[in-house]
Amino acid sequence: MTIAARRSIRTRLTLWYVSVLALLLLTYAVIVFAFQYVTLTKQIFHDEVQDIATVEGLLYFDSHGDLQLRQDYYSRPQSHLLIDRMMEVRDLSGVVLYRSSTLRGSPLGGPIQPHEGDTSFNERILRLADGRHVFVISHVHGMNGRTLIIRLGYSLVPLRDRMWQFLIMLLIALPIALALAAFAGQAIAKRALKPLEEMTVRAEGISANNLHDRLAVANPTDELGNLAAVFNHLLQRLEQAFQQLHRFTADAAHELRTPLASLRTVGEVSIGTERTAEEYREAISSILEETEVLSKTIDSLLLLARAEVTQTGSNIQSFPIGVLLSEVLNLVAVLIEERQITVIREGDALGASIVRGDRGLLRVAVLNVIHNAVKFSPNNSIIRVAFERPALAPVIRLTIEDHGPGFSAGEHDRVFERFYRGSAEPVGSQNGTGLGLSITKLVVERMGGIVWFDKDFTAGARCTIELPAQQSTER
Repeated sequence: MTIAARRSIRTRLTLWYVSVLALLLLTYAVIVFAFQYVTLTKQIFHDEVQDIATVEGLLYFDSHGDLQLRQDYYSRPQSHLLIDRMMEVRDLSGVVLYRSSTLRGSPLGGPIQPHEGDTSFNERILRLADGRHVFVISHVHGMNGRTLIIRLGYSLVPLRDRMWQFLIMLLIALPIALALAAFAGQAIAKRALKPLEEMTVRAEGISANNLHDRLAVANPTDELGNLAAVFNHLLQRLEQAFQQLHRFTADAAHELRTPLASLRTVGEVSIGTERTAEEYREAISSILEETEVLSKTIDSLLLLARAEVTQTGSNIQSFPIGVLLSEVLNLVAVLIEERQITVIREGDALGASIVRGDRGLLRVAVLNVIHNAVKFSPNNSIIRVAFERPALAPVIRLTIEDHGPGFSAGEHDRVFERFYRGSAEPVGSQNGTGLGLSITKLVVERMGGIVWFDKDFTAGARCTIELPAQQSTER
């Protein structure tokens, strides 16, 4: 694990914040420094232009023909525009007519350049013989019939000294500002992540014994609130899974106890006393019957567990509901023929409608309803199976109607409870496990449908299953 990975989120946030701030401040300092330098340079140029216009009026030729600069124009020496002015005047042949004492005998530039100062103020930076850098402008001036080139310059040493001082101030202020920003960023990050620390402490205290606890959601609209909500949904799913596991274990223990006890009792009684061959056959037959009940119960429990753990959206297929119904009727065809029951199908045109879901589980769900209808129907009776498409509803409605004993008051909803067998006795067969309709309800609801028994139908039992139909635009 790298050092960066071992740092806390708070430290990493602070480092990122300080790094970004340092980059911004450095960029800002460079821009300000460059802007300040350009501004001061332009100010020097502006001052030189004004100064050169002033000195043009102060130049004169004395009685000996030498060019002089009138100095009595100023009332006081300190009122000069710039005392450290450097000036040099030449004629067009390059002869120096005047040179200020501030140049210390050094020329202010080399030979006259072509068109120097003809139309504007030529500007450039020169380095004198003594190493000083000077900002120089040139201008052509006519005087007493002669054309003169006036060169006027200011030393850049004061400007660069000030810029150097400004740079030092920036370099000193930048670390101080970053240190203060780091301190503030650490405090802000700590405060911002405090709800996360509280969620961590709360989450550490949640175990299998208190899965009903939830994290506090202070602000559901921010990222931490969203994280807490997602974690709470996870806890809810875990709690449901634990409840399903607990219920499955309890149901399995409850339902398996009776047939196992019967098997043990029959076996112990059979070997406890001497019996005839016929009595042994009866005991073995009883054991086989209990074994069959036990096998059906185990199969139903496993199927129920499979339906509970199947996630919505997994193993989804598109298929016509009519084809699935035909497969189910073929599975119980032998039993229907033995009982001489007539199956009437209505609305088969809608049987071609496409539904989406887990085909295997849905076949088991429909089979449970059909098998119950056959099991409780009298011999030579009729079972009606109909397809419907309710108006303005994207569903397919499958109705299975028999003329058996139906349900007593209050049983229409209870029949979907696990291991509830109802008060009616099946015709010519033993009771089931009481899990079939529970599986049907779970499977249909997982597919986004609903299933119910019509309380107003009293001539038997009418079960209705509504399943979402695939729209014509879906592929």
